[in-house]
Amino acid sequence: MAAGALVLAIASAAPINEGDVLLISRPLTAPPFHLPDERELLEQRLRALAMQFPGDVGIAVRRLDADWTVSINGDKPMPQQSVSKLWVSMAILAAADRGELSLDEQVTIRKEDLSIFHQPIRRFVGESGYSASLRSLMEGALQQSDNAANDALVKRLGGPFAVQVAIVGRNLDGIRYGPGERAMQTAAAGLSWKPAYSFDRTFWEEREALPAARRKAALDAYLADPPDAATPVGIVEALSRLRRGELLSAKSTTQMLGVMEGSITGGGRLRAGLPAGWKVAHKTGTGQVMGSLATGYNDVGLITAPDGRVYAVAVMVGATRQPLKARQAFMVAVARAVAGEDPGAAPDGTAETEAD
Repeated sequence: MAAGALVLAIASAAPINEGDVLLISRPLTAPPFHLPDERELLEQRLRALAMQFPGDVGIAVRRLDADWTVSINGDKPMPQQSVSKLWVSMAILAAADRGELSLDEQVTIRKEDLSIFHQPIRRFVGESGYSASLRSLMEGALQQSDNAANDALVKRLGGPFAVQVAIVGRNLDGIRYGPGERAMQTAAAGLSWKPAYSFDRTFWEEREALPAARRKAALDAYLADPPDAATPVGIVEALSRLRRGELLSAKSTTQMLGVMEGSITGGGRLRAGLPAGWKVAHKTGTGQVMGSLATGYNDVGLITAPDGRVYAVAVMVGATRQPLKARQAFMVAVARAVAGEDPGAAPDGTAETEAD
């Protein structure tokens, strides 16, 4: 009874009025925990890598079986450089599919047909020329980034416009071919093409002799509107369609992918970042360098995981003042991110040639 009286006393001493808020203690419920999926995690890692790298970069990754794409500056047109050799070989194989040519057809390359920059085939071209099959020229263009071999393929097709027709005919959005190596590279340097640039150090000597302002203006004009521009998203979509057999016959698709797997260029780029068991069929591109400014530093391709997953990847550096090892480390980090690994130590770097 005493206890009851105490309760009544408390109640009468502190009446609850209208408008008073009655607080009731309840256990707090934590919000649902969201674990990022592969796509979200990859996008986070790629964005962080792009923000940390000083330069004009574009990245796109498309997982073929999941049908998703992540990109950073993926719709920005960027210089392809030798990545554009992919579309030349595609056009050659498409012509072979139509019965317009045979890959066993022999083509004679003479001294006046030689190109600029990297062209290993040049050592075989004597006074009477050098004959090679379209098949071997395609292998040289894709695996060694041989400019003279690629030019011979373009000539057989009928010129640069024929390559662009093949690109447009397959609805490869965001990709263009350009005027060809000789015209494009000399214009980007502030020069005009002449046959002497195929030999010795003539091109480099004349380029270095130009007034710096003239050369800078030419390179700036090239970067502002690259005639060989492509978007990272456009490239990964094209590579995806190639892998799915939508661009070429089954035989030609297998052949092109096989040749791409044998590429020996860019040893310090995407390939250097892949774990054991992963494979890449790819094409590199490397533009001109002026002082500390490097342009058109690219690697694009199809990366296959040991369990069969396939990713189309395009990593493009339009321009940067980062040294070679830093550029390679950036590519390696992207490859590791695609493979689901955290970026690790940068590679020691491998020697690379201008415009390979």
